[in-house]
Amino acid sequence: MDATPLRLISVLLLFAYTTSHFNHAKNGPNYYGSFVGSLKEYGHGIKGDVYVLDSSMIFIKGFCYDGTGPDAYFWVGNTSAPSPQGYIVPYPEIDKNRDPPVLKAYNYTDIFLKLPDGKQIRDIKWLSVWCRRFTVNFGDVYIQANLTVPKTRVLPEFSRLAHGLRSENITILDSKTFYIPNLHYDGAAPNAYFWVGNGSEPNTFGVKVPSEIKSLAPLRSYQGEDIEIVLPTNLTVYDIDWLAVWCVDYKQNFGHVLIPKDIYVPPALGQTKITPPWWYDPTSSTPQPPLSKHELTNCKEMLEGRVQVQWEMIGDAIQIKVSGRIREDQYIAFGLSGQDGKAEMIGGDVVVVAYINKTGRFIAEDYYISAYAQCDGRKGVCPDVRIGGKNHADFVDGERNDGVTTVTYTRPLRTDEPMVDRAIPSTETSVIAAIGPLNVRGEANAHESFDMTTADIRIDFTSRNVHECTNSLYNLPDMPDIKPWPPILITNETTFSARIGPAAAKRGYTRLTGQPGWGIAWYINDKLIPEITVERGQTYTFIVEGGNNPTNPARYHPFYITDSPEGGFGQKTEEQQRAQRVFAGVKYDADGNPYPSAAGRYCEWVLKAGDTSANSETFESFFETLRLDCNEGQPAELNWTVTEETPDLVYYQCYQHNHLGWKIHVVGDAHAIVPLMSMVLTTLLVGVLNFLR
Repeated sequence: MDATPLRLISVLLLFAYTTSHFNHAKNGPNYYGSFVGSLKEYGHGIKGDVYVLDSSMIFIKGFCYDGTGPDAYFWVGNTSAPSPQGYIVPYPEIDKNRDPPVLKAYNYTDIFLKLPDGKQIRDIKWLSVWCRRFTVNFGDVYIQANLTVPKTRVLPEFSRLAHGLRSENITILDSKTFYIPNLHYDGAAPNAYFWVGNGSEPNTFGVKVPSEIKSLAPLRSYQGEDIEIVLPTNLTVYDIDWLAVWCVDYKQNFGHVLIPKDIYVPPALGQTKITPPWWYDPTSSTPQPPLSKHELTNCKEMLEGRVQVQWEMIGDAIQIKVSGRIREDQYIAFGLSGQDGKAEMIGGDVVVVAYINKTGRFIAEDYYISAYAQCDGRKGVCPDVRIGGKNHADFVDGERNDGVTTVTYTRPLRTDEPMVDRAIPSTETSVIAAIGPLNVRGEANAHESFDMTTADIRIDFTSRNVHECTNSLYNLPDMPDIKPWPPILITNETTFSARIGPAAAKRGYTRLTGQPGWGIAWYINDKLIPEITVERGQTYTFIVEGGNNPTNPARYHPFYITDSPEGGFGQKTEEQQRAQRVFAGVKYDADGNPYPSAAGRYCEWVLKAGDTSANSETFESFFETLRLDCNEGQPAELNWTVTEETPDLVYYQCYQHNHLGWKIHVVGDAHAIVPLMSMVLTTLLVGVLNFLR
């Protein structure tokens, strides 16, 4: 048989497969625009797949960089290879009057880059992660000269068939978003909607599209307004043949526009959205959330009735009201568990709500929990905005009455940040909640184990009329005031062990320091944050076992001595670092970058069973409930000679996190007894006050 027909059939089959695959890619969940290539790594852990979204925007899927370059930026140019003859693409985007920030660490983060000053993709040949100080290319990708760039598509205006419907030319902004300028419609039809579907013209087999305020209510009147509408669920413009205004009751088409088959528009990753929040009413002179229109019909209790959660699905968003009997210095966190089928904090996607007494305002902040640790700007219990994301919790309302804080917010069912935001499913799913202290930044600190959900609690957010709230929060008693343990003093010692242990916030760290703890603290000579006395002219040795693996923030606590009662030198800006005086535990490399010098193996005093601190009258009885757990390896040794210039009060702290340590009193030979007597009197006074209580 002649091979020519076989070759022809093979070519046709390959063409059919390629076309089908291409169309599926545009319509599928992994459509990110035109694929450029993967970043080639030359150093610093550079990774990421690079796409072009439109004529001036680049998307990097899963960008990784260790953040240790001293002067690194996203860098583009039109030379044959990355070179100093390029320019910065700022990330995140900033005001043009400010200097672009140096890149920090990113771990599989989705990045949007907008070329500056009107530059276009056709003007560049490569994208690089470039260090200006040393003119070093950490990683790059080359942009093909014949790359097909997605672009917005301008369509005709709505056809004018009934009810005064008309508009100017409609634009497809991305694969889910239509921009409709100068829209007119009299609003007189009984049951009309934006409507999409398949076929040569609009018909009854269509799907409703939410309005510009994300409502599926019948359309109101429009008098020359510019709006954006977004296709629901998984629909894209590649799935439909037309967009119409359609009356369901009378099966009438008031006007429509056809969708061409040859479109190639940007993906819907959120980069083109300027749609207002779902509650925005453009006809109102003072738009406010229309709470009366959205009665929350579902309620569930958590944390032994101390927290109540109400919810209601509204289009592609959900409105949630969280109420709890908490102090003004506490927060409530509620959201999706990190693992379905159990209460798992790690990987959890929660919203933290609170009343900030200092500013008199309420907050609803989107958080991602990557580690059970204080946020260090990279990992931990972090607001999304601190790790390169966005706050998708839209604050609606807040109030505080009789010890109960209530905050209402909305969030979309899905966002454009899947690395930190989990989609709210249409089926039953596991949820988590916690109560904890706010830190000095007004952010969530780690909670105690008895203030978090431990059982698998499940909610179907699509449900209606779930009534599982039996208690009134206003009738609950206040939490009993538990007496703190007395301060522990260490004098006449020259060698100290420094390990990690539970903060025992009910009686320990928070009550002793007046600062918010976050679950762990320093144990010096196996005592919880003792006050240490040292003498000028003497040398002291600290055997440090706080962890030496920076990739595990929950177990990375290098030890240092500073004049800062907060600590956390490693997560501070350069300006904040200059405001601290450091006396031991921090060194600088040849480029002037600080690093901790006392980071040994990890040793932690862990609870044998549950946290008994609230029921332990003394620290000694609580300490009996702990056991020592150490990793393999060697401790670090920190030697500190106290000089005459050392202030009378300094602190031992964690290099990477705030609020783990406490006071060091510095005395001279002649007057060592003065602060010592002061501490003794303080201890006696605390004991008398506790007795009088």
